[in-house]
Amino acid sequence: MELTVKWDGKMAFSNETPSGHSIKMDAAEAVGGENTGPRPTEILLNAVAGCTGIDIISILKKMRLEPTSFQMEVKGERAEDHPKKFTTVMIHYALDGDLPEDKVVRAIELSKNKYCSVSHSLSAEIKVNYSINGKKGEKTI
Repeated sequence: MELTVKWDGKMAFSNETPSGHSIKMDAAEAVGGENTGPRPTEILLNAVAGCTGIDIISILKKMRLEPTSFQMEVKGERAEDHPKKFTTVMIHYALDGDLPEDKVVRAIELSKNKYCSVSHSLSAEIKVNYSINGKKGEKTI
């Protein structure tokens, strides 16, 4: 994969992804940006959620299961010293539908431990938990 990221002045950068989508990133006004786009770290956390979410939906569909709704709450903890990398990423998967818990757990495990290339590209510890139809999951992942 290759892409070109262009400086748009001040602290803003933009690009068109190889799949044809535009991304604009910027810094907060307090550090010289104009807040015209998300921070790169915000995009990174979104990428972890998107990657693992796509995995989980794909795996559940192969199991002939489809949630009626699916939401992820993602929290990233960062080191205090530079480079202030993410040290821990916590993801709570909230799924609704006729979903057997063991199948949901298996889909989450496969994404976390095998398939999500974004989370495997980070040196952060990835912690996950889940709920199905509002009930907290019983199994440890």
